[in-house]
Amino acid sequence: MNRQYPIVTADQMRRIELQLFGAEMPVAALMEKVGGLMVQRILASAVGARSQSFGIFVGPGHNGGDALVVARELALMGRSVLLYCPFSRCKPLTAQHRTYAAYVQIPTVSSLAELIHCDLIIDGLFGFGLTRAIAGDLAAEITALNESQTPVISIDLPSGIHTDTGAVLGVAVRATETLCLGLWKRACFQEAALPYLGAVQLVEFGIPPQAIAAELGSTPPHQIWTTTQARASLPLPRPPVTHKYQQGHLLLICGSRRYGGSAMLAALGARASGVGMLSIAVPESLAVLLVAQVPEALVIGCAETATGAIASLPTDCDLSRYDAIAFGPGLTQDVPDLLTALLSVPVPLLLDADGLNLLAQRDAIATLQTRPAPTILTPHLGEFRRLFPDVDGGDRFTAPTAAAAQTGAIVLLKGARTAIAHPDGNLWLIPESTPALARGGSGDVLTGLLGGLLAQPTAPLDHITATAATCHAQAGRLIAHSESELAVDPLTLAQTVPKAIAAMGE
Repeated sequence: MNRQYPIVTADQMRRIELQLFGAEMPVAALMEKVGGLMVQRILASAVGARSQSFGIFVGPGHNGGDALVVARELALMGRSVLLYCPFSRCKPLTAQHRTYAAYVQIPTVSSLAELIHCDLIIDGLFGFGLTRAIAGDLAAEITALNESQTPVISIDLPSGIHTDTGAVLGVAVRATETLCLGLWKRACFQEAALPYLGAVQLVEFGIPPQAIAAELGSTPPHQIWTTTQARASLPLPRPPVTHKYQQGHLLLICGSRRYGGSAMLAALGARASGVGMLSIAVPESLAVLLVAQVPEALVIGCAETATGAIASLPTDCDLSRYDAIAFGPGLTQDVPDLLTALLSVPVPLLLDADGLNLLAQRDAIATLQTRPAPTILTPHLGEFRRLFPDVDGGDRFTAPTAAAAQTGAIVLLKGARTAIAHPDGNLWLIPESTPALARGGSGDVLTGLLGGLLAQPTAPLDHITATAATCHAQAGRLIAHSESELAVDPLTLAQTVPKAIAAMGE
């Protein structure tokens, strides 16, 4: 059974913690456990392993108490530790830890500036649940900390980040790393917060499943999609006795004289999916190019408009014979009649790029609600806003969920943290990616890859969609790690997808 990694709001996390404390879990014991786990992670981190002096930025609540446990343990290990707490009053447990820190003779300083010369600063100022903007002297100190470029590890979330929206509340600590405690917080996947989070790790401290289920249900609606789940959702292994038409038949409708490369990259993405049969409908002028580069494909040359776009599909092209259709890369918007024909076909339909732009010229919600088969939309933020002008596209959770509910489509909202929403309200987040994928043609590769996997369905379609996004992201990360972020061109990306899939099985 796949392990669950739920994502929670501040209120949900607070209620889950109250269940633990209501069941007589001592708050002090939990703080000790969490602090010990964080010390292990800090000293194992790249920045922590080479640090000898630690500055501890202490807040008035339990986040500050966690930081004080870390400070005490580091000091008892013989590390140089300095404390700074700009608050005269703290919660009782945090105040007790301050008193004990003085007993074990951990020095306290009177300004954050006195911590900046340390090798590493631990940000224990505010954890989850902050709602008020940071202002005044404290805001000035955080600004100075950010300008110092001293490495920072934040406890739970960087101080000043809203737990749910990821918004900066006045000012926020720019962390080198963040240790998210217990369960993933929404801010870890909101693009507004990403410049402040640094590398993020989940520090699990043993929340009982019944406490999570009591708040989120047996199947939490918002979860991480893991590489383990992705591997299990791939059409692997193949049955020992099969043939090409039993391994899916994808129709790609793509390309124009101006954007011939988009058709090529989508085709190479589909090749990486292992789909049994690939048909590609392109303008007649591109047919020879596609045959030369993707010789295994059945290339359908189509009549062209004066601008080099597809004028129409051949009259003998039976759209219902395919297992999936992907429509959009490089088409231009000179093909509105093609979308009209596709919408009534009882076959899963993937819309990307110009397919989405053409859909945005209609009432997208009313159009998709009457589709006789599943629809998958893969917009970036600009395309999303054109499709759904009444939905706030800035929230990775509410935006795709609302769009999926309104249209009945599966919505993949691209970005630094890709989100996949199902009409039933379930949402999957892809936790790892690379900014190297912000490059022309990367999306075309994803369209082909996803289309090929949709044509060989071995899992629910939202799972397949999340799996394609994971394979795509992992391929980009693999190239960036082995070479550099500059090396993640779309051709190399498509060629690396099989290696990324193999690595996910190790």
